[in-house]
Amino acid sequence: MSQCQCEGIERRFDAQRVTNELNQYRLHGMAKTTRLLVEALQAQGVDNMTLLDIGGGVGAIAHALLESGARQATDVDASTAYLAAAREEAARRDLVERVSFQYGDFVALAPALSVTDVVTLDRVICCYDDMPALVGRSAALADKLYGVVYPRDIWWFRLFTWTRSLIRRVKREPMRFFVYPTAAVDATVRAQGLEQRFRQMSGPWQIVVYARTSSR
Repeated sequence: MSQCQCEGIERRFDAQRVTNELNQYRLHGMAKTTRLLVEALQAQGVDNMTLLDIGGGVGAIAHALLESGARQATDVDASTAYLAAAREEAARRDLVERVSFQYGDFVALAPALSVTDVVTLDRVICCYDDMPALVGRSAALADKLYGVVYPRDIWWFRLFTWTRSLIRRVKREPMRFFVYPTAAVDATVRAQGLEQRFRQMSGPWQIVVYARTSSR
């Protein structure tokens, strides 16, 4: 991730915004697309598994999977505010001893991270400026399941994203959003030995779960 994009993530997902999101999560639960991803992973089975949640936000995926049988989770995020909120919520749910938190750019941290049973990226691919590196390295760490939520490759969402990015440039805001071709994302995941097991559309988003086809 470029330095500019990292700075943009810190600025966009600041303490005030994240506090509001955490309060909404506590009041209303997970966002619909997050819930669909969690349910798809649970349907595949997560008992006693380990989780690597990249860009985990307030920790919704980690909390849900730990409470439904997963053993341990690692949360990697480029927003210090999100990590603080996820840690606070994990402590409130008595899960903090089962979650480790790492701050930084996942692609830079990836060589030091261990292979994990389940890897998830919920609305993270669209915030990263090097899709092949992010998806390739994260999929390589998934020993059993790989779950993602990312934008559908449709013209009107590409137009929306382009317009929003243009507005951000005018306002001198460094963060950018990306809509990558679905075929390119899928090919990058499959190149790491994973096959698609679940795919569902929800508005402009797609929820996809892959499984490793053979042990390694």
